[in-house]
Amino acid sequence: MAEGRQRLDQPREPGRISLPKFDPEAFGRWSEGIARFMGTARFLVYMTVFVAMWLAWNKLGPEDLRFDEETWLLTLALSLQASYAAPLILLAQNRQADRDRLTMEEDRRRAAMQKADTEYLAREIASLRIALGEVSTRDFVRSELGRLAEELDDAARRRHDREQRPASPSGTP
Repeated sequence: MAEGRQRLDQPREPGRISLPKFDPEAFGRWSEGIARFMGTARFLVYMTVFVAMWLAWNKLGPEDLRFDEETWLLTLALSLQASYAAPLILLAQNRQADRDRLTMEEDRRRAAMQKADTEYLAREIASLRIALGEVSTRDFVRSELGRLAEELDDAARRRHDREQRPASPSGTP
């Protein structure tokens, strides 16, 4: 006999009970769908019509076809519905809170990255301003060239004046 199969003539080993497996994500989506539907006006209208029809049938219907004259079955059904609805709504709220938490963490991470990028760009702009402070501007270069041209003109004029003066008899200029 194969080892994977259990023998019917022997009791099961403790802890070997296998429960049915389910996908928590699929169950969560299903519960959110129910919670979302229960939060609509359509659900309230359907529920109101159902309860009104139940009460009308059991109060006004033929006596031999009435099944819940004391409305204890309706109370039981509504209690059962509420006992399942509350945990399903809580599950949907918990899943939404988890999504909100992940969204906030992602927003916080992005904000930190944007802050770091902004600080980096601010430092780069400051370094460019400092570097530009050391670079000659067009007006500065023009003024310096103008001053240099004047100095050269003065030097050329002095040289020209020296060359035009007659030489003195003593041999000194």
